[in-house]
Amino acid sequence: MARPAAGGVEQRAAGGDRRAGADRGPVVPAVRLDDDVPLPTYARTGDAGADLVARIDVTLEPGGGRAMVPTGVALALPEGYAGFVQPRSGLALRHGVTCLNTPGLIDSGYRDEIAVLLVNTDPEVPYRVQRGDRIAQLVIQRVEHATFTEVDRLAGSERGLGGFGSTGR
Repeated sequence: MARPAAGGVEQRAAGGDRRAGADRGPVVPAVRLDDDVPLPTYARTGDAGADLVARIDVTLEPGGGRAMVPTGVALALPEGYAGFVQPRSGLALRHGVTCLNTPGLIDSGYRDEIAVLLVNTDPEVPYRVQRGDRIAQLVIQRVEHATFTEVDRLAGSERGLGGFGSTGR
């Protein structure tokens, strides 16, 4: 059962069914910009990322060839949520293809087609993206707006100023 939530976006009722996974989170309105391209879908129950597919064919040249690959889908993420585009591990492992600007952030106010910036890190072999290929995963998460307050000094912590590589190998 769905009910209207803030901003006119429907959200599933959390009542009734208390089984694991019964509350699937927000309902996200989606516009399919190409009838032959599927909406984002989860491959398995419990997956965090929904698969995004390529709307076009493109070749990623070896040694850093990159392309902005449209997905044929536009979303209206509810206020208080954001989408994070993540690489597919199998593409990275088998072909050296990953996403630049990862995670790619999709703000709730963005309404244009989702596109994925892919790069081929293989030094010798080009990679052919074909229309309909799963190219990335979309993770939808609740986000907070923070209030930033200027102070003269930050409180200490166990980590302190340790940054890149500070915890060892």
